[in-house]
Order: sequence, then C-alpha cells, then structure tokens
Amino acid sequence: MNRYPFAYDHSRPFLAQVGEWVADVFYDILPEAGFEVRDEQIYMAYQLERAFDQKMTIFAEAGVGTGKTLVYLLYAICYARYTRKPAIIACADESLIEQLAKPEGDLAKLVRHLSLSIDARLAKSADRYLCLTKLDQAQTDDEHADVFKAVYEELPAFVHQYKAMQSFHAYGDRKQYPHLTDPQWDKISWDSFQDCFACDQRHRCGQTLSREHYRKSGDLIICSHDFYMEHVWTYEGRKREGQLPLLPEHCAVVFDEGHLLESAAQKALTYRLKHSVFEPLVSRLLQNDIRESLAVLIDQAIDRSESLFDVLSGHCQAIPGSDRKRVVLSPSLLEEVRLFRQVIDGIEEELVFESELYTLNEYQLRIVEEHLEMIHKALSLFQRSEALISWVTEDEDGLTLVIMPRAVKEVLSERVFALRIPVVFSSATLSVNGSFDYIASSLGAPQYLSFSTKSPYDYENQMEVLAPRWPNGASFEEKMKAAVSLINRTEGRALVLFNSKEELRRFKELLPTYPECADLRFWFEGDAEISHLIGAFQRDETSVLCAISLWEGLDIPGPSLSNVIVWSLPFPPQDPVFMAKREAAAAPYEEVDLPYMLLRLQQGMGRLIRSREDRGIVAILSEEIHQDAKLRQAITELMPQGVRLQD
Repeated sequence: MNRYPFAYDHSRPFLAQVGEWVADVFYDILPEAGFEVRDEQIYMAYQLERAFDQKMTIFAEAGVGTGKTLVYLLYAICYARYTRKPAIIACADESLIEQLAKPEGDLAKLVRHLSLSIDARLAKSADRYLCLTKLDQAQTDDEHADVFKAVYEELPAFVHQYKAMQSFHAYGDRKQYPHLTDPQWDKISWDSFQDCFACDQRHRCGQTLSREHYRKSGDLIICSHDFYMEHVWTYEGRKREGQLPLLPEHCAVVFDEGHLLESAAQKALTYRLKHSVFEPLVSRLLQNDIRESLAVLIDQAIDRSESLFDVLSGHCQAIPGSDRKRVVLSPSLLEEVRLFRQVIDGIEEELVFESELYTLNEYQLRIVEEHLEMIHKALSLFQRSEALISWVTEDEDGLTLVIMPRAVKEVLSERVFALRIPVVFSSATLSVNGSFDYIASSLGAPQYLSFSTKSPYDYENQMEVLAPRWPNGASFEEKMKAAVSLINRTEGRALVLFNSKEELRRFKELLPTYPECADLRFWFEGDAEISHLIGAFQRDETSVLCAISLWEGLDIPGPSLSNVIVWSLPFPPQDPVFMAKREAAAAPYEEVDLPYMLLRLQQGMGRLIRSREDRGIVAILSEEIHQDAKLRQAITELMPQGVRLQD
C-alpha cells in the first residue's frame, strides 16, 4: 500500500507536494464526485500549508460552509504519515467526536471519494466508559438494578472468565448503551473518585483496553478538548509514576471549535477533594508495618481533613439555579487549609524515609503518594486566593471541594505551544473585531499565524431571524405557545436550544398539555446517549430535538433541521467560575456576560444553514431584546450579511 495518497518526490519539499495534491482534491477529484469548488476552502488550505511547514500555531477562522474540516483532515493525515506519528484532532466535546466519525461524516467522505484508507481511532474521556466496580454496586443497591443487571450480562465473556489464551477488545463505551438515561449512566460510569490503580479488574476494564487500541493509530486520534488537556496536565506525573501518558507522542494538534479550549483547560486543571475518599485511601498505610511517627501523622491528617470539611460546610453559599455552592473564604477556613496542608507535607516527608525501609507495598505506596501530591497542589492554590476558583458540591457521601486555577495560559504556553509542532485552532468564531490577540493572549500563544474567511452561503435568501414580542412579559407559558406555533410552522424539523437543565425540564413537563404537538416525536437530551438522539433526529425528518449542549458543532444539512428555537439568550450561568470572572472584570457585563452570550448565540444560529440548499428560521425567544436598545444593536450586528432581525 502506498504511504502517501500521491507520488512523493524525495527531491522536493514534502508539504509543497501535499499542497499540490490538496489542490487537485478540491479543484478536480471532489467536484467530479458532486462537491462544489469553494475558494474559501482553497485559501484555508494554503494557510494551513504555511502552519505545518513552519510548525506554527494558526488561528483558522472559517465561516460555516467553507469545508474547513476536510482541509485540516487532509493535512493532518499526510503529516502523520510523513512523521510516522499520529495527529490529534481534539473536538469540543464527545458528541462532536461522534459526528466527525459517523458513517456519513467527513472522514467517511474522504475514504469514499478519495479511496483513502484512514486509521482514525477515538480516545474518549474516562467518564464515557463503564466502571465495573460501580456496575457491581448498582446491580444490588439501585432502584434500576434490573437495567444494570442486563448491562452486566451483555459484557464480553473475558470480563467474567479468567483463563489463558483469551482475546480482548475495547468495550464499555457510553455509545454502546444508548437506551440508558444520563442519570442511569452516571451510576455506572467512571468518576474521578474511582481508585483505578487498586482495582483488581483494571486489566479487563473497557477504558484500559480502549487506550491500548487508540495508542496504535497510524493516522489520527480523535479526542475531546477535555481529554487532550487532561493528557497535558497529567503527562509528567504519569511518566514519573511509570505509566504511559494518556496520548502517545504526536506530530500535530487540531482544536476544532478552538474558541472553547480555555474552559476545557480549566476543567482539566481542576482538583476534587473529598473526605470520604481521602480517609480510606490514606488509612491503607496503617495496614503495613510502619513507624509510629508516620502512623501519628496519618491519624492527624484524617482529623484535619474531617475538620476542614466541617468548617467548609459553614463557609459555602447556595447559588440559585446551580448545584454548586460558592466557597466564602475566611481566616478560619484558610487556617484549616494551612493546617491540613502542613500535615500532608509531613506525611510526604515521612514516606521518603519509609520507602527506603521497604516495609510498604510499593504499588499501594505509589497510589497514596499520587493522591497526596494532588491534595498538596490543590491546597497550595489557597496561598494566593486571588488565583483560584473554588466551589462545593454535595451528595450522599458528603461535601466535595472543587478547586481550579483562574489562569491556564502558563500551562498551555509551556506544554502545548512550546512543543514546536503545528497547532491549529479552527472555528467560525475566533477573532474579536477582526483581531486574534484576545484569544492568543488568554491561551498563552506567543507567536501565531491567523486568517479569517467568511461563509459562502446566501444567508439573505436562506435564513429568517425572528424575535417575537411578548404582550404578557415573556412568561414560560407564553414562550411555550410561541414555540409550539413555530414548531408547527415547520411541521417539526426543529432544534430547541435551552440554556439550562431547568428550562429543558419545564418544557418537557408542559409539552403534553399542547395537543398540537401530539403527532410529533420529541427527543430530549439526557433521555439517551446524545449521538443516538442526534442520529434519530436526523433520520426522523419531522421530529424535534431539545438540547442544552448542542449550541456548537451540530451539523445536520437538509430539511430535518429547518427551525432553530433559542429559548432564552445564552448568558453565562450564575456559578463560581463566571462569578470569579465577573469579579475580576472592570465592567462584568461588557467584558464577561455579553461577549459569552453573543458568541454562543452566533454558534447556535449557525446550526441552521449547513448547505446551499438549506432554508429555515431562527427564533430568539427573548424579552430583553425589546427592552435594551444596546443589546438589540449588539445582536443585530451579529446577523449574517443581508439578514434582518424581525419582530
């Protein structure tokens, strides 16, 4: 089999030859298969050739319909084969991974029309995999035990059988259980408090087997932003502990929907502390023949942890509409943090001496040391409280303290941009007033290339944008009537975008009271695995998809999506992350709330027109548009050329 999809001349620069082949693809090969020639696509290809040739970071802002995904896939595949290292394609979330890899997706188009054999493998986040330990518990302790027993019985035979010469394969992906609701899945999927290193089923775990599979990819590894940033953040620690990094050495990274990377980076750098996890973990050391000084410190650490969480329970405030509670820092709380950290430091010092005596199980010691290091890093952030964001969540096992740094650009600068590999940020929304300096500065990209190209679509004749007026103050019931009328106008074929789970829940509860919708099928995010819902919506042309997370990336050309209903303007939530951003801003509304909303609204509106043949309406169900002239003007300026915001 030929290594490259073209005849490679070793006497000429490789990327120049890739550029010539890409030009043939877009000017000749794909048009013969029915694709249109797009000048914007050719322009993007030329710009990416520069970035790959110079091993530079590039911000590639390309409007809807430019075919940007095909461009970066072609360069990534060729460069991976040239360097003999896979390229990483990092999507905004797991549902977008599935869209890229689906049978009718862009990868499949390249395989079919270019006769390419592409080795592309999916690297999904740990919480997208079944946890065998949690599944065992759920079969006996949960109200849905029968559902979970059925999942258990469907597991591959090698999970239950211990015998020689067995063959193993990856399993346990969330996509394989589309019938489970999100709450059901949460009860049997991996979470950050699972102690995988001590699990006696880890070598038969679907997550472990999937990692072995995707590491062998020859062309592309497709993952989420979250997963890539977790790889970056854990890279040194995993090597130090004798583990393989989450991702293998790679030649390039493409961040699709790259404007979302900063929030993914913050999420990856987040620490979670829980007393009910810490106590049994550190108590393992007491089961060994250890010195009395270490045993005393372990008992003190357990007491200090319990004391910290007791004080913490009196220093958190509920946030309306959020399951997160804000942490109110005070001298007494900071003192508890200091005392706990002091004991942790003492244990870490004692373990250095203890390890030289060889009285501890080396494997167990490594697990405890890693957890203590995590706690140490988390508590260290409290030394500069202005540099952290923290909140508390609560469940039946008690409080969880969540800590994340405010700024992530130092980590990105050192561990992504300093690698001297091509790094591509691709999105329709990267610049602010034509400049890329804001995103480059927030991400820590010291030097970069950039370009911007508009969408080729005729929005003036393809899109209608409505902002209904509200005689009764835009109550939920009034919005329901408007939404039902809009849905019937297009006979289904609608995507309803909500800004919170609560909005979606109320809509779902009230829907049965509207007989006009009785003959339409509605799909609700959370009722099943998300890519399963998207596929069902696309196949059932007159159905309606109701979602919270599909503002970006959803690509459904054709009549199945002819109506996008924005239930409310997507302002950022009242949660500790955005509260911290507002506190740090001189003008919170102008610097935080409004830019976030406008970007998300623009992305949501972009779900409608996905081809030259598409036609449809976008309806924004907002009272604020009619009350705030400046807000209306900002939204009006967001409209594609020729499109007016109609009442």
